[in-house]
Amino acid sequence: MSNEPLMGNSTLYSTYKENQRFRETSSQNITAILPAYNEEVSIGSIVLLTKLYADNVIVVDDGSTDLTADIARKAGAEVVSHGANRGKAEAIKTGFTAAADLGADIIVTMDSDGQHNPADIPNLVAPIIKGNAEMVNGSRYLNYPGKNSPVYCRAGQTMQDTTVKMNFNLKITDMQSGFRAFAASTKGIFRFSGKKTAIENEMLADAGRSGIRITEIEIGAHTIPEAHSRNPAKYIMGALRAITEDVDANKPLYFYSVPGFALATCGFYMGFKFLEAFFLGSASLNFEHTFLMVFLALAGAYMTLRGIIAHSMAGALRQTETV
Repeated sequence: MSNEPLMGNSTLYSTYKENQRFRETSSQNITAILPAYNEEVSIGSIVLLTKLYADNVIVVDDGSTDLTADIARKAGAEVVSHGANRGKAEAIKTGFTAAADLGADIIVTMDSDGQHNPADIPNLVAPIIKGNAEMVNGSRYLNYPGKNSPVYCRAGQTMQDTTVKMNFNLKITDMQSGFRAFAASTKGIFRFSGKKTAIENEMLADAGRSGIRITEIEIGAHTIPEAHSRNPAKYIMGALRAITEDVDANKPLYFYSVPGFALATCGFYMGFKFLEAFFLGSASLNFEHTFLMVFLALAGAYMTLRGIIAHSMAGALRQTETV
């Protein structure tokens, strides 16, 4: 990339020179992964800017029907294409494999729509280079918790943060962040399935279970214009759905067994009190009452058993994947 456009802006030129010094003093191979689906408008500039801060830039073209792959390739990225759209989880999995083939020491994941600033990469990878972490989460809310964001956005973010703390025992302030850095040695701990929950959440769950060191750094993020027009009700419902999926996938005992045990207890208690009253002659057989207590007992027992089985199967699956 020519220095000429940078020379016209002292701030950009200063940033460029600082990055050059960073790259000269770091011997780590930094490879950035950009999953992309129909991002022809932004992908070229993102690749060019990212190349200033990374040794390699890999664009995983996830079945795009536009010129995303061609533009990324012309901008200097290594392009890996999926024949059809497989989803973000598969795109990141492909990117991690390609990064390992290129000898990456540190892998950075970024969104390709322009909301992440590649100039944050040096700060993002610094804890890994210094040996203080194996995973770094870029947070938009670490020191600036979105005070100017709409109330419904702050409410949704707070709910999801609470879920992360409960599910993974992690103090993460931006669980949906796609801007992260990983030591290449962590590749084997991630499932990259994205089946029951968003890939960002799944990777946090895998990282939390593995016991690797995780830290956060503050990042800047450009707000995509479409985000301002989203429906508050749909946003809250989406946040609740994400929370439900996370708890279902990662804490089935909480999701099924706890409420199930409560329902079963109510059902059995109602049955006990009814039988007590019936034999004492102070109560007669009532269909609605009988149906309710039987329903509560059976539903509660089913949910309790399902939670125990799901918890056991998840533990066995994790042990199998580790082996």
